[in-house]
Amino acid sequence: MARDERDDSRLTEPKGSRASFRPRRFESRDRFGRFTEGIARAMGTPWFLLILTIFVILWMGYNTLAPEGIRFDSAAIGFTALTLILSLQASYAAPLLLLAQNRQDDRDRVQIEQDRQRAERNLADTEYLAREVVALRLAIKDVATKDFIRAELRSILEELDRDREEERARELAERGDGVETER
Repeated sequence: MARDERDDSRLTEPKGSRASFRPRRFESRDRFGRFTEGIARAMGTPWFLLILTIFVILWMGYNTLAPEGIRFDSAAIGFTALTLILSLQASYAAPLLLLAQNRQDDRDRVQIEQDRQRAERNLADTEYLAREVVALRLAIKDVATKDFIRAELRSILEELDRDREEERARELAERGDGVETER
């Protein structure tokens, strides 16, 4: 329920679009969220497990091997203080890990939404370009090609040659008629 009431505008807005004034309660929540993520990152490393293992070994070794008077946790009663410390650490670790996971889920949700919007824009751009290519292909079909123009010019030249031959033939016929009549 509290998750729905949260202001997720920080996750959905670009950095430059927010006003410089933010209420104090959002800053503290964000600072705590970053803190929980830092702890979650640290607890999820092999170094954390190694350090925790070394700590437990040193604790148990000291409280087993040290003189009775300076021990602070007894092996006889099952290292009660160590058990209490590890239980306390586990009881705080689980909610901190869940908080960090919730923040990551919020970021993932925003990223998925941005990816979806980007995919929609890419699809729209692709469809637009496909329509433009089809329009260009249709326009190119109406444009005369070099071969078409050459064929048309050849047919016009052939017509001109025929017209010239006919005209010469007429001229020769007219001259021939005139020459015969003069003789």
